[in-house]
Order: sequence, then C-alpha cells, then structure tokens
Amino acid sequence: MKKNDIFELEITDMGTDGEGIGHYDGMTFFVKDALIGDVIIARATKLKKNYGYARVEEIKTPSTFRVEPKCALHKRCGGCQIQALSYEKQLEFKNDKVRNNLMRIGGFSEEELSAKMAPPVGIDDPYRYRNKAQFPVGRDKDGNIITGFYASRSHNIIPVDDCMLGVPVNKEILDIIKEWMNEYGIEPYDEVSRTGLVRHVLIRYGFTSKQIMVCLVINADGLDSKRGAENAAGADRGKTTGKRNRDKASDNKECDIMASDSKGNATDTLCDRLSKIDGMTSISYNVNKENTNVILGKKTVCIWGKPYIEDTIHLLSYPDFTPQGTGITYQISPQSFYQVNPKQTEKLYSTALEFAGLTGKESVWDLYCGIGTISLFLSQRAKKVYGVEIVPQAIDDAKNNAKINGITNAEFFVGKAEKVLPEFYANARKNDADMLTPDVIVVDPPRKGCDEKCLDTMLKMEPQRIVYVSCDSATLARDLKILCEEKYELVKWQAFDQFSHTGHCEAICLLTRVE
Repeated sequence: MKKNDIFELEITDMGTDGEGIGHYDGMTFFVKDALIGDVIIARATKLKKNYGYARVEEIKTPSTFRVEPKCALHKRCGGCQIQALSYEKQLEFKNDKVRNNLMRIGGFSEEELSAKMAPPVGIDDPYRYRNKAQFPVGRDKDGNIITGFYASRSHNIIPVDDCMLGVPVNKEILDIIKEWMNEYGIEPYDEVSRTGLVRHVLIRYGFTSKQIMVCLVINADGLDSKRGAENAAGADRGKTTGKRNRDKASDNKECDIMASDSKGNATDTLCDRLSKIDGMTSISYNVNKENTNVILGKKTVCIWGKPYIEDTIHLLSYPDFTPQGTGITYQISPQSFYQVNPKQTEKLYSTALEFAGLTGKESVWDLYCGIGTISLFLSQRAKKVYGVEIVPQAIDDAKNNAKINGITNAEFFVGKAEKVLPEFYANARKNDADMLTPDVIVVDPPRKGCDEKCLDTMLKMEPQRIVYVSCDSATLARDLKILCEEKYELVKWQAFDQFSHTGHCEAICLLTRVE
C-alpha cells in the first residue's frame, strides 16, 4: 500500500469527529465524508505503520443511513461533519460516543452503563437551532467581499450567506453589511498583512424574545477612526462628522445615539439600515487589533440600542419535557457565554435541576457558572446557590441577571474554580457550614474538564450529590474515574444533542455519595 493507491473500502464504524472507519490489508483507514454502511472507492492520502487516511473517490454502495443534506456546502464547510447521516443514526452515534468514552477512559462496565443510561435527548428540528453565529469576513479570489465559515483545519473562508443551522435573518444582516462595506470602501481584515477593518460579524438572536444583536469585530479603535486597508489606493474613506458620544449610556443602559438617514456617515448609515430589521435591539463594535485566533477583543462599544439582548430559558418537566410555565430571563452581551441551542438548553438545565434533587433546603455550589445560567435555574428550588466563574464580566452579568429576576438566594465569586474552591475550603469558618458542606455541587466545565485541585476539593467537601454537565465526554470520563474511585457512584447518565449535524455531544451525569 502506498499513497494515492485506489481501493474498495467498507465503512464499518465512525470516529469521534464523525469520520468513517474501515479496514483494508491489515490497516485501519479514516475517511472524511464516509458514513457507517457505505462501500466506497477510496484513495490513500496519508499512511502510517498500522493506519492511514483516505478520501472518498466514489460511493459505490451508499449506506442505508445516508440522507440528502439540506446544505450543499456541508462537505466544504467545517461546521457540519455528519449532516449526510440520518438524524436517528446521529443520536445513536453520539450516545455510543459517550458510552464508549465512559468505558474506555472511565473504566465503567458496559452492563453498568446500560443499566444507568437514560435515552439520548434529541432536538425536535435539527435545523435552524443556533442562536449565535460568528462569520469571518474576507475577499474571494475575484475580489468580492464574502462572509462565511472557515474550511476545516484552515482559515480559508467558505462563502455562506444562509447557514441552515442558523436563523434566517442572518442572511439579511450579512447582505446589509457587505453592501455597506462596498458602498463606503471599507476593507475586510487581511490576516497576512494585518490590514483592513472588519474581521468578523457576530449575530445573536433571542428565540423567546425575538431580539437581535449585531456586533462587528474590527481592527481599529472605532468604526469611523480607521476605514479598511491603509494602503488601498484611491478608496473613498468618507469623513467623520464630529465626535460621537457612543460610549455614554443612560440609566436604563440604552445607548445615547440614534441612527440617522443614509446620507450620514458610515456608522450612522449602518445603524440606520440594520435598525429597520424587525427585532433589532443591539448594534455594537468590538475592538480586536491583536494577531490572534481569538475572535473578540476586550472592548465593546454599543452604537445603537442596548448593549445586550434578553432571552428566557423555561423550566420543563422531566423526562417528558413539557413546559412548566416558569423561566429565567438573561441579559446577553457579545462576550457572554450562553448555550447556542436554546431549545435543547431548556431540556438540559431542567434535567440538571431534576438530577440535583432539590427541595428548597439545600445549599449548592455551581462551578464554572458563566453568567449564572445554571445557578439561577437551580435557585428556584435551592436554599442557597454559590457560583464561581473566572471571567469578571460574566460574574457582573450573573449578579445583574439575579437582580432582574428578583433572585436573592444566589451569590457569585470571581476566580478559577480550581483556586476559589480550595482556598475557600482551607479558610472556611464554622459559620460557613452551608458553603463548606454543600448538599449538591454542579459542574459545567469547558472541554478540558475539571482541574485536579477542583476535583480533590469536591471530594473533601463530600456533597450528597454531584451533577456533572459535560461538553466533552472524554474529559468527563477521566474526571468520573477519579470521583467514583471511592466516594461516589454513578447513578444515571444521559446524552444530549446540543449540536445537531456535528460530532459534538453534551452529557449529564448524576453521582451520589457512597455511605
């Protein structure tokens, strides 16, 4: 076997990112865009000693699980790895992914996991579910301004105006911004020369409130201070007509500026056009002049409307997920961490609340609390909730969200969970009993999972229950192996599809203390 060899391959399994897996001539091959059940003609692209990579030259016999994707760009765009797989099979694949990691990394037996598994929770409609999108801006080979997504493992922009996972209004917003850039000679950012103005367009949409936020990420201190590539000869940069008081906000946080007509300068023109979209609530720019892959910078300036939008997460019954008539409203800024699939988030957080088993008498720690999304949800049935988050702005948002919902039994701390929790435990006083010995600890860490110091302190605190919400089942399994070594046992686990048509999957686990 050598590179570029052509061979027939049956796909018998799928990898963690949705790639097809087949075996040929004693080697294991990984094949992008191949699905379990496919028989393909493959071309070897990279070979190692016992495994290799190949690409699909031809689908000889399509899998019975193969469906026609709604997006014609799904193979080129790096967003949807498994859109050609039937949704029922996607759920099965994701559930197996969580289970296999819990067995292989966590050391749990297949029998135990089968006995303690709740059915995977899918979404009613696996399209149009995202409330947030971040579109890089650039030029194509013909010089046209484009917006879209990066191709897998690259920074090549695949032009996408209407992503089938996002809301339809995204296209209208992007069309307005591209037309505005062309009209005013505003250049998209160029990563090589580090010139140009507009780097990304961030759009948020409230599924309950129907409110819309648009934030332009720019390579300058302001939209009117610098327009596009400095060395773009002959471009008409327009003129700045006086100083704007765009940073000043009134007591109700509404920006002290209104859009003018289309004959105004560039910023006013943009605000005027975007503000005509039904539901437009917030228009801002974010300053990012760094040479980095991080999308947002530290400074955001509201230029029209409010510096946030609002949305509500409703409480659902478990396990049938029927509405219960109550909900928590959150103010969401461009930097806020807020789950991108609100309908599934209601199911996920309602499950976390159910797993926590709260009766109104319990004290709860919520680690990695963000803007208080889970904390405030838990506060509805807890005596007291303590939240920890490393981002100061997120804690400010959490406190404000508690205030606007009239919640008084939630307290928030700034810092790393792995630092705040051990320091608190070491310095706690006897009158801090509720905090020192909580009834429940809820963790919702980033993909890297919980820090070892954090896990160690959780074990010392000995809560009756631990609810672990995970966005990476590999680190979930690693952490559960530590927690369940002596003091805790796994009671129930459940997979949640928060990101349909991708290889990602969330999971939630309930652990109880061994008496």
